Amino acid sequence: MGYKKMLFVAAVLVSFVMFVGIAAAGAPSLDTWKPAFDPSTAKYKCIVSNVSTPGLRGVYAGFAIRDELWKRTNGQIYLEFKPFSMLGGEVEVLNQLQMGAIQGMGVSSVASTNLGPRFGLVNLPFLIDSFEKLDKFAANKKLFDHFMMAMDHQGIIGIDITGYGNYGWASKTPVRTIADAKKVKFRIAEAEVNQILYKEWGFNPVVMPWPDVPMALKQGVIDGLDHAPAVCNLTKKFEDAKFFTQINYAQGLFIWIFNKAWFNSLPADLQKTFKAVVSEVCADIRKETVKQEADEINKAKASGVTFFQLSDADMATLRKQGDVAHKKYADEINKIYPGDTYKTKNFLKEVEDFMGYKP
Repeated sequence: MGYKKMLFVAAVLVSFVMFVGIAAAGAPSLDTWKPAFDPSTAKYKCIVSNVSTPGLRGVYAGFAIRDELWKRTNGQIYLEFKPFSMLGGEVEVLNQLQMGAIQGMGVSSVASTNLGPRFGLVNLPFLIDSFEKLDKFAANKKLFDHFMMAMDHQGIIGIDITGYGNYGWASKTPVRTIADAKKVKFRIAEAEVNQILYKEWGFNPVVMPWPDVPMALKQGVIDGLDHAPAVCNLTKKFEDAKFFTQINYAQGLFIWIFNKAWFNSLPADLQKTFKAVVSEVCADIRKETVKQEADEINKAKASGVTFFQLSDADMATLRKQGDVAHKKYADEINKIYPGDTYKTKNFLKEVEDFMGYKP
């Protein structure tokens, strides 16, 4: 090997080592949430991913499920929870889950439609748009169980949900009106429902994976984002976008889904315990999320974030235009798959009637 070539290879190696070192230094630590037990003795293990921070109660649920599973199965199941997008963006992680490379995921409701279009139901505007309505929907076993079957045909089972609050707009400039909103480049999730909705609203969305948002916000690629206030505060998005418009058009969810083949490999008694633990923890966490949103809004206001609400006339416009998304996405939500036991002809209409939806 020539001298110049050796220098080049050495430079590449040094650069690589530096890059790895910087990446490792910047990687989030899970030390705060380390298990209080030795997981190496577990008979069954599963890796579960999430895109956000355990500072959100809806994400922390992963650690709560881990600890309760360990307790209730006498150390037979260890759930290794990986939040902070440690395994990548949601679309790529969904593919890992489907292939069985990982076993579970607390997937956001917006990203979930990539493999389970029926999950898009909760993204539709002004349908399940409050904590109270979410509780009402989850309590209807017939409708909720059918909703949770959204990915069954993809080899993925859904067990329960946690939340992260009400969707609105964080922005670098004040958004007091629809006219203001049309000047903002809003980041939206990689989800068909959201793309349909923002097109009907006549806005300027930028579809982007969640891990890319911080840099894009700082560099001006986007100057706003469609998200919940608790998420924006806990993930420090309010450092760059110091205004928030409370649209409250949908509830953000984390849907706890698992690889069906892996789940079915568990003994029947452990399957039963697994489902019970996930559902019980999720129900408790959903109650905590209500308080957390109020607390995070108060903290954001105290740190200088200004909150707005649109006029009644503007909200009526959003509702009317948003109803087009209901109609355009209805076929995806109403589609029946071989594994469905509830053979409803118009699931969306049933939910709309049950929730008292009016455009």
